[in-house]
Amino acid sequence: MFDPQELAKTLGSLQEKLSDAQEKSKNLTFNAKSGGGLINVTANGDGEIIDITIDDSLLEDKESLQILLISAINDVFKSVESNRKNMAMGMLGNLENFPFKGL
Repeated sequence: MFDPQELAKTLGSLQEKLSDAQEKSKNLTFNAKSGGGLINVTANGDGEIIDITIDDSLLEDKESLQILLISAINDVFKSVESNRKNMAMGMLGNLENFPFKGL
């Protein structure tokens, strides 16, 4: 049977878990390399780029630099997104006793 109080309790618990997960995520860092390590991009859990290192050998080859930089940035964003999905699935896995279970 549907219990609105149980629903509110469950949703409140989810909000707390989401806030905690977002705070923990801010402290995580993700790295991606391209060109065998010639480019290294680091992002935090919020998806903000916090560091980029570029090997000096690429400074004279603009086209290669652009290609490798795009690749590393895309890879680091994929890592951040994967982490977000894993966190969300972890929280959703705890919904087995959701108040709508009997409906």
